This record gives sequence, structure tokens and C-alpha cells, in this order.
Amino acid sequence: MPVETQAMPSTAAGMSRLDLFLQHWRAKILLFVGLRPLARNVFLGILEKSPQDQLALNSMAYDAMQASDWVQALNYFEKVLALSPDKSNAHFNHAFVSEELGRLEDAERGFLAAIAIEEKMDRAWYGLGLVLIRQGRLEDALAALKRNTQLQPMSPFGWYQLARVHVDLKQTNEALKVIRHLKGFEPKVAAQLERETGLLVGHLI
Repeated sequence: MPVETQAMPSTAAGMSRLDLFLQHWRAKILLFVGLRPLARNVFLGILEKSPQDQLALNSMAYDAMQASDWVQALNYFEKVLALSPDKSNAHFNHAFVSEELGRLEDAERGFLAAIAIEEKMDRAWYGLGLVLIRQGRLEDALAALKRNTQLQPMSPFGWYQLARVHVDLKQTNEALKVIRHLKGFEPKVAAQLERETGLLVGHLI
């Protein structure tokens, strides 16, 4: 999932730094107590006076995502990315929503841009792997997922996808090795893979 970032406050005519600071905290408190619609109104008010405020833009993007309004979310994340092209999270969030919209080339570019800035961003490698799978580029997906599992060895998600790609590539023994590895710390996921693929670790040679 996209990661919320603490953006530096921005200012605009008609809104002092103090006003912006207070509005940020007001919105954060509203979010904390579960009053998201009221927080949304605060952020919209901020954007009327300070349209480049990244905290408000990010927050509105997440609000749109919760409503499954991916086009609106992408619109907000595009604005954040234009303001922070040097931030890995900005590229990751844009790529994540692009993938949800089926814009796979944009998603691939975004995940690669995030990785170029932060090579050890494990979730970007995972996202890239999923995009490459959807594009049918299984060998490339395999490399991305292997890097993800190196960086996040205790997360079952990368291992699961890695096993599935090995199966699709007819690399049965490699898939079995992944399933056996998963049995050591995520036996339920390993069992799920055995059911889905018909492969049993006892058949490993």
C-alpha cells in the first residue's frame, strides 16, 4: 500500500505558517478520532488557499483511495510527484495507483524511479514484480521478486508470488524449494501454495 509521508508545510498568500500549522493539527486530530469527513473538509480548505500543500494533497489522495476513486487519487498523487520528484514515496504512491488503474507502463516507470532513489525499498520491488507478472515478463518479475525477498525475508507475499512465477516458468523444483522455505515460518501460505499448484514438498528432488 502507499505510504503516507510527512510533507513539509507550504505557504501561500492568505495563509500564514501558523495558520497552516494549526489547520494541519486540526485535521490530524480529526483523523485520529475517526472523523475523516471533517478532516477532509479541513484539507480541502487548506488546498483552496495553499494548493501545493503536500500533506493535504497526500491526505486527499488517501481519502479518494478509501472511496475506490482511483482516478481522483492519481490526480492528487500526480501533483505530489510534480512537487517532490526526488522522493521515493512520491514515485511509489503514483505507481501503486497507476497499477490499480491498469496503467502498467506508468506503474513500471514509477516503481523503477522509486528504486533508483531508494534501492532498498522492498515494497517497490514487490510492486514492480506484480506489474511485470501482469505484463507477462516472468523472468524480469522473478528478478524483482528475488530482490524483494532478500530485503523482506520474513514477509510471505514476495515468496508466494515467487513460487507462482517459478510454476508458470515450469521451474518445478525451484517452486518446491520456495514452498519448503515458507513451511519454516508461514506454513499456512505454504499449504495454500501446495493446494493451488498441486506441488508437494515431499516431491522435492
